[in-house]
Amino acid sequence: MKMILLRKFRVLILMVFLIACSMHIMIDLLPKLERHGNSGCSCSHTPSEEPQSWGKQGWPNKHTLRILQDFSNEPSSNVSSHSLERIPVPGDKTQALRRLEHLGQRGDRKRPFIQDATVAKNMPVKGSRLSALYDHPLYKRSPPPLTDEDTLFNVNTDIRFDPKAAEDQAWNTEGNMDEFSPTGELTADSYPNWLRFHIGINRYELYSRHNPVIDALLKDLVTQRITSVAMKSGGTQLKLIMTFQNYGQALFKPMKQTREQETPPDFFYFSDFERHNAEIAAFHLDKILDFRRVPPVAGRLVNMTKEIRDVTRDKKLWRTFFISPANNVCFYGECSYYCSTEHALCGKPDQIEGSLAAFLPDLALAKRKTWRNPWRRSYHKRKKAEWEVDPDYCEEVKQTPPYDSGTRLLDIMDMTVFDFLMGNMDRHHYETFEKFGNETFIIHLDNGRGFGKHSHDEISILVPLTQCCRVRKSTHLRLQLLAKEEYKLSMLMAESLVRDHLSPILIQPHLDAMDRRLRQVLNVLSECIEKEGYSYVVEDDLQGHQGTDHAHTGPRRR
Repeated sequence: MKMILLRKFRVLILMVFLIACSMHIMIDLLPKLERHGNSGCSCSHTPSEEPQSWGKQGWPNKHTLRILQDFSNEPSSNVSSHSLERIPVPGDKTQALRRLEHLGQRGDRKRPFIQDATVAKNMPVKGSRLSALYDHPLYKRSPPPLTDEDTLFNVNTDIRFDPKAAEDQAWNTEGNMDEFSPTGELTADSYPNWLRFHIGINRYELYSRHNPVIDALLKDLVTQRITSVAMKSGGTQLKLIMTFQNYGQALFKPMKQTREQETPPDFFYFSDFERHNAEIAAFHLDKILDFRRVPPVAGRLVNMTKEIRDVTRDKKLWRTFFISPANNVCFYGECSYYCSTEHALCGKPDQIEGSLAAFLPDLALAKRKTWRNPWRRSYHKRKKAEWEVDPDYCEEVKQTPPYDSGTRLLDIMDMTVFDFLMGNMDRHHYETFEKFGNETFIIHLDNGRGFGKHSHDEISILVPLTQCCRVRKSTHLRLQLLAKEEYKLSMLMAESLVRDHLSPILIQPHLDAMDRRLRQVLNVLSECIEKEGYSYVVEDDLQGHQGTDHAHTGPRRR
């Protein structure tokens, strides 16, 4: 009896082994069968770089699956905003750049260049409006002399670095050895542009007015080879962290709406889409207002197959890719809102627009403090925030640190004007660099919910300004300047935005809306001055040394 049971057990083990072997053979044959089955498909689009590469490639081989499994077990598989993946992926960057440039040129020819026509029609006879603006005395003020306490990083420019010390010598810009110093060492001026941007941050600004590094960094955001992609944790909508060949990183927000689409009137502000073109336009607007508190942002046309799916090691992101019925490559990732098959992001056939915002320094190197915006909305369908029901709410704010001294309240007023011009209602928190304490600027991050409605001006965004009736003199004068015909804000924005790779960024109604909203801001300030007096409303930050707008001043009392 025991012998019979033993034989049956052995037969059972043998059958399990044979079934396992059969399954492995089928798995190995499956990609070949899929490639054979997809060989005769006809696509509705003419791909630039084989849009059916997903179907042709099929599921990844066993080696790729093992890499994905190993990555998913790592603590950093879903990378946070301050992590740094340094996983170089080989590839021919030159050919990729040529293809992207070709695609960008072809795509631009298909779009109506609203901004080009606007700039050409309204450009001054001599020079550009932007050049004239930046030549104005208001845009020539320099910050005070910087001490070690005023710079985010203290860099010894005498230090030299040996490029051979890095595992990948391509970390320095394009990896061109001709760019090294004659001694074969890297000087501070030879650092990658993202690092030079970080080094230039100080107490008063993210970057200086005419810093050539910013233009170079914007170019890097468009041209640098993407070596790694991962989903950013947190947030309500999908955002990707992209790592470049030179180890720089940027936050990618994919296109969700066309330029012409407005936010539906029944949408709450907290469920609105985050728009990639709003991030791009916000950077240019912030620069024109001379705040320089938005990290550099550039638009880029990304190949979803080669530059996202094929380089990601985030298994959660990878498994959401699919081919749509229209033969377009799509994915949806994981997030709180709009991350499902019904809200998938689809390419044409595998190209998708997006904004790339340069990362700020790693939090381990430069800590930032997060503050709750005093005029934060309730983020509730029925409840109202305190400031919406209390007309004297600002008096309470002015007695609360850090708004009871220094320039933080004036920074809030600058941010209020900035948000109103964009129509951004989603400013629940803001950040500052911890090193500089309370005597520093507010970083204008996360502007994707701006430019949603050009036909509606959300007056409630201006409540901080109407309640407090305070503004910097420099801000007031610049707003008056931008309302003049020769320095018209919409024309300056059109001229600035046309330089972006994805131009046109905003349609003309959004540009016209900014002029209309600017007039409303100036009307509010005029009413405040008439009611409270000029000396109470306008804080003179132009006296004494140029750039002393961060002098310690307390809020005035009525």
